[in-house]
Amino acid sequence: MTLADILLLLLAGFAAGGMNALAGGGTFFSFPALLAAGLPPVTANATNAVALWPASLAASWAARDQLRPLGRWLLPLVAISLIGGLGGGLLLLAGGDEVFRRLIPWLLLAATLLFAASPWLSRRVNRQREAGALPRHGLAGGIAHALVAVYGGYFGAGMGILQLAAFSIEGHPLLRANALKNLLSSTIYSVAVVTFVAAGRVSWAELAVLLGAASCGGYAGGALARRLPSRWLRWLVIAVGAGMTAYYFVTQ
Repeated sequence: MTLADILLLLLAGFAAGGMNALAGGGTFFSFPALLAAGLPPVTANATNAVALWPASLAASWAARDQLRPLGRWLLPLVAISLIGGLGGGLLLLAGGDEVFRRLIPWLLLAATLLFAASPWLSRRVNRQREAGALPRHGLAGGIAHALVAVYGGYFGAGMGILQLAAFSIEGHPLLRANALKNLLSSTIYSVAVVTFVAAGRVSWAELAVLLGAASCGGYAGGALARRLPSRWLRWLVIAVGAGMTAYYFVTQ
C-alpha cells in the first residue's frame, strides 16, 4: 500500500463515514477507493463489508427497544437472514474476482437507482398504518427477505432500502420497519463478515485505514447533520454513484 493509496483511503473513508451519518450511500466512496488501491474485487468487497459491520451492530443495538416486544416473531426473519447472508457470501467467494468484476457496474447501477428511489420508498413507509397486529409470515415475504439477504451477503449496497421497501409493503410502521431493517442488516453483515474472514479475503491494512477515517467522518457527519441540507448531499451521492457506474461500464 503506497502513500497515495493511504491518502485515498483516508479521504474515501472519511467521506463514507460522513455520508452514512448524513444521507447514506457511503459504499459509493469506500468500495471504489478499495478497488483503486489495488485490491482484487472480491477482497475489496469483503473488506468494505467488514468496515460497515460495526455501524450495523450499533444501529441494531440502538433499535432494541422496538425489537424486544416482537419476541419469537423475529426468529424466522433472523434465520432467513443468516442463511441468505451466508449464501450470498459463499456465492461471492465461489464466483471469484472475474465474475464479480463483470458484475460491479451492474451492482453499482442497481444500488444507485435504489438510493435515488429511497425518498419515494420512505414516503411509502410513512403512509403505512400505525403499529398494530404483527403480519403473519408468508411465503412471498419469506422469498423476498431471502433474496435481499443473499444480495446483502454478496454486495450489500442499497440493502437497507430493499428491506424498508419489503417491510413497508407488509404494513409495518416506520419505527418498526427501521428497527427490523437494522436487525436484519447486522445479522446479514455478521455472517458475511465471518465467512470473508474465515476465507482470508479481508485486507487488514486497508481496513484499518478505512475504519479509522470512517469513524472520524461519522463523527463529523453527525455534527453537521443539522446544518447541511440533506437534499444536496443526496444528489452528491447519486452523482458519485452514477459516475462510478459509468466509469466501470466504460472501463470494462
